[in-house]
Amino acid sequence: MVSASNTTISLPGGWEAMASDIALAAAVIVASVLVALLVRQFMRRSLQPRLPTYVYKPMENMVFYGVLVLGVVSALSPFGISLSGLLVAGGFAGLVVGLASQQTVSNLISGIFLLVEQPLRIGDPVTVENVSGVVVDISILSTRVRTWDGYIVRIPNSTVFNALITNYQRTRARRVELRIGIHYRSDLEKAMQVLREMMEEHPYCLVNPAPEVFVVDYSDSAVVLAARCWAPPQVWFKTKVELQTMAKKKLEEAGIEIPFPQLDLHIRDSAPLPVRVEESAKDRG
Repeated sequence: MVSASNTTISLPGGWEAMASDIALAAAVIVASVLVALLVRQFMRRSLQPRLPTYVYKPMENMVFYGVLVLGVVSALSPFGISLSGLLVAGGFAGLVVGLASQQTVSNLISGIFLLVEQPLRIGDPVTVENVSGVVVDISILSTRVRTWDGYIVRIPNSTVFNALITNYQRTRARRVELRIGIHYRSDLEKAMQVLREMMEEHPYCLVNPAPEVFVVDYSDSAVVLAARCWAPPQVWFKTKVELQTMAKKKLEEAGIEIPFPQLDLHIRDSAPLPVRVEESAKDRG
């Protein structure tokens, strides 16, 4: 007769500790994801209706990804891995991870400073690092700009923070400038008056500062006039297009000629040119 007895299989102490650390790390990561989702849901209910989009969206991204990053770092700490360890880890793999983490941290910190300083907002027409367009998103790590051609360009926040930013929305008025050449035979004063009245009658040209017209250059074929006025930034492009189109019509109605490039050649002396004709051997034969 054979009697059965309960048999317990035990793992070595090191394996048991590693399994416990893995389970703990997985639990921390899952918990951090749940906390991040709950916090984001709470923010969307309480803060999103009260804040502008350009303020709320970066804040949501910063909090959401910040909770995830803290959760992952906390989950890796039982294994002796920390954020500083990733940055200074030895070997090729450690170098790659360290550089990637360093760039990520730089983008993260730059995103926080961009949120605080707000040199640009969602919807602003800007030029950043030779990229011109409208800001469509400011996340915790990058900023996206829709160019005038419709392309979406992603720019790291560290690049945005250190770049020269031109914001066309943050000013109350933006200058519109046209350069038009008129013929040397045209009435200069009349042409300047026509352009000045054209801008004064336009609904988007501001009264103060007043429009101005003056000569900027005497080129080979024309007297070049500069016509300037100020317009709200929201309608700057529309104003420029309309004035550019109207200028030619107004000048032609006033009898002002807009010349095309030309060159006049004057011969001072009409001295005769000596011509000698030589007979070839074939003609003599």
